[in-house]
Amino acid sequence: METGMIHSSASSNKTQLRCPLQEHLLQRRNSRENLDRFIPNRSAMDFDYAHYMLTEGKKGKENPSANSSPSREAYRKQLAETFNMNRTRILAFKNKPPTPVEAIPNDFSSAAHQVKAVKPRRHIPQTSERTLDAPDIMDDYYLNLLDWGSSNVLSIALGSTVYLWDATDGNTSELVTVDEESGPVTSVKWAPDGKHIAIGLNNSEVQLWDSTANRLLRTLRGGHASRVGALDWNNHVLTTGGMDGQIVNNDVRVRAHIVETYRGHQQEVCGLKWSASGQQLASGGNDNLLHIWDRSVASSNTPTQWLHRLEDHTAAVKALAWCPFQGNLLASGGGGGDRCIKFWNTHTGACLNSVDTGSQVCALLWNKNERELLSSHGFTQNQLTLWKYPSMVKIAELTGHTSRVLFMAQSPDGCTVASAAGDETLRFWNVFGTPEVAKPAPKAAAEPFAHLNRIR
Repeated sequence: METGMIHSSASSNKTQLRCPLQEHLLQRRNSRENLDRFIPNRSAMDFDYAHYMLTEGKKGKENPSANSSPSREAYRKQLAETFNMNRTRILAFKNKPPTPVEAIPNDFSSAAHQVKAVKPRRHIPQTSERTLDAPDIMDDYYLNLLDWGSSNVLSIALGSTVYLWDATDGNTSELVTVDEESGPVTSVKWAPDGKHIAIGLNNSEVQLWDSTANRLLRTLRGGHASRVGALDWNNHVLTTGGMDGQIVNNDVRVRAHIVETYRGHQQEVCGLKWSASGQQLASGGNDNLLHIWDRSVASSNTPTQWLHRLEDHTAAVKALAWCPFQGNLLASGGGGGDRCIKFWNTHTGACLNSVDTGSQVCALLWNKNERELLSSHGFTQNQLTLWKYPSMVKIAELTGHTSRVLFMAQSPDGCTVASAAGDETLRFWNVFGTPEVAKPAPKAAAEPFAHLNRIR
């Protein structure tokens, strides 16, 4: 009540110029006065009566005189009623004070609550929505035998054969079966166009195939001395990692395809991932090392020096995933002797966080729509674990595989994850939710006074 009085009296000269609401907002925002103080309205007070009550009025009550009589007391009461002196309040308002006005109107505050409404927690199915057989899949931690292309076709290597599974209609086809001297297949990776696919072989060669025509385009030789277990594309450059510890950039457009060579690993390269910008490459190896390479300092003449050499993991580093909402954030996972997921600032090389998962980390995938990370694991539970980032609180654990979940791939819409394990099954999980319906583009605001003729 006192606050309302302050506004009504202090701003009486300004209400004629501005909206009362706006004035209240401005005064609340800029004033530092104590709004709890009571400031009386002098025109509403009877100073004579106030003086009487403060001085003489209470003498009869606190110190009654000895010569007071009933007739004198009756006369005093009648005199007080006549002169309206039976009031008990010394300070009073002349009029009823206005009701206080809120700094933020109810309609605005309710709208703010609607905007900040908590997003309903989505349901995460605990079982796979589809399970396919994957006979003869190699139970080898260092290989990469599963990938999902941008044309919504999934490729998987089973022994010496590469199969294609069309997620649109569920049809399966065989792409190629390599001979015993070349096989088995040790890695597969779709090109960005979703039509061409690279296949790494046990004999150190890499084949490029046109999946639409089922035709071998070319074979890359001379880059490695042993099997090629890791592949990744950077536009027209195919990067290959081998058991010999070397990393080779191959420009598939030219005859002399080897354009850069990275040497930093002493043992097999089992993880390769280019950043979304195509400027940085992360590589993990069986030597427990994680390297960050910068494309801008690459050279075809001499082995390129790494940007960062990270030695925090205590087991092989295969699982690598670049964050989709922060370009310089990389997640890496260690093998059975490490069991940790670590997060890195690849600009500085600093380790931002490390979480012990309790089991071998085989693969990592980021959610493209939410700040979440999915990891797949080995012994003892062989589970997929969904984490909230950056708190790394477990959201869900998905079980069903009976052997370590070595490989994961994400659908083009980012919602479904395929996992393949040593139990020879391929499972599909609706872990990242359903695709969001594209919102219509907002209409352009109408130009003010567009109906009026322009002055030229």
